[in-house]
Amino acid sequence: MMNDTVLHYIDQSVLCWLATVDDDGGPNVSPKEIFCARGRDELLIANIASPGSLRNIRQRPLVCASFVDVFVQKGFKLKGVARAIVAGEPAFDAAAEPLARMAGASFPFASVFVVAVKSVEPIVAPRYRLYPDTTESAQIESALQTYRVQRPAR
Repeated sequence: MMNDTVLHYIDQSVLCWLATVDDDGGPNVSPKEIFCARGRDELLIANIASPGSLRNIRQRPLVCASFVDVFVQKGFKLKGVARAIVAGEPAFDAAAEPLARMAGASFPFASVFVVAVKSVEPIVAPRYRLYPDTTESAQIESALQTYRVQRPAR
């Protein structure tokens, strides 16, 4: 489901956004710092401080996770079905292990959201569609100038 490009974006992203649905059918979006792919079909997300996301996933498991490279202004939207695995459950240690390595002691968590990815869609800044000759390097340069920042070395 997730190809090498999607996996690369996941590895390079510092933040993803998890959208869930609350009791009333309303949207809820929450930032997530600790996440990774597990194979090509699952996204693992550490539940550090999101009781709302946990409650929503337990009641309505359809979710959407998105991540964007803010300099290139491209990314991906992953739609899927999530489940929560809580510490003490048999599958927790295996799901938590790669996330715990990323989080270190700074971000303890007692549950993991496992998203079974059902669809992948690109997210692309409008400029790429409006001006087809737009290049990623031009987008990066424009973002650096606009936001007056330097892109971190990767």
